Amino acid sequence: MGNSERFKPTYLLIALNVVFYAYTSIAGGSFLETNELMIITFGQVKALIIYYPYWVWQLLTSMFVHIDIVHISGNMLFLLIFGLRAEEMFSLPEYLSIYLLGGLAGNLLSLAFLPLNVPSAGASGAIFGMFGATILYSRRSVGQSMIGALVYAGFLLLLNSGENVNYFAHFGGLGAGLLIGYILASKHKKETKYSTSYSY
Repeated sequence: MGNSERFKPTYLLIALNVVFYAYTSIAGGSFLETNELMIITFGQVKALIIYYPYWVWQLLTSMFVHIDIVHISGNMLFLLIFGLRAEEMFSLPEYLSIYLLGGLAGNLLSLAFLPLNVPSAGASGAIFGMFGATILYSRRSVGQSMIGALVYAGFLLLLNSGENVNYFAHFGGLGAGLLIGYILASKHKKETKYSTSYSY
C-alpha cells in the first residue's frame, strides 16, 4: 500500500516548506522570522480574498508560509512523524490528496471564521489532516473503535494550543483527515475482500 523507498514525498514536502520559508524570510531581511509584508502577500488574509477574488491563490500558498524559525521547525517535526507513517498506509495520490485537502479544509474554515485582517499561515491544517487520516485509517482497518482515534486527535489539539494558534486551521484539517481516513479504510477493505474472494 505504501510508496516506493526510492521516493519519499514527506522529505519532498519538508524540503518545499523549508525552501519557501528561506525565500520569504530572507527576502524579508531575516532568516529567523518572516516579516509582515511576506506574510500578508503569501499567507492567507480574508479581506484580500473576499474583496479581491484573484487572491484566492493564498489558500494554497499559505500552507507553505511560516511565521518564524520555531514555527516551521515544530511543523516540520510533526510532518516528519505523521508523513512517514502515512507513506506506509497510502498510495502517492492518496498521500498528496490528504495533505492538500487537509490544508485546504483548514484554510477554508479559517476563511469563514477568522477576522478580516488577521493573517493565517502555516502547514498545520495539512499536518492535522495527515494525522487524522493515519490515526483513523489504522484503527478502522483493524476493526478497532474510532473513539480512540478521536481521543488521540483531541490530545494532539490540546498539545498544540496556545496564544496566536489558528484553531480553525487545526480543526478543519483534522476533520478532513478523519473523513478521508474513514473513506480510504472502507475502500481498501472492500478491495481486499473482493481480491480475496476471486483468488485461485
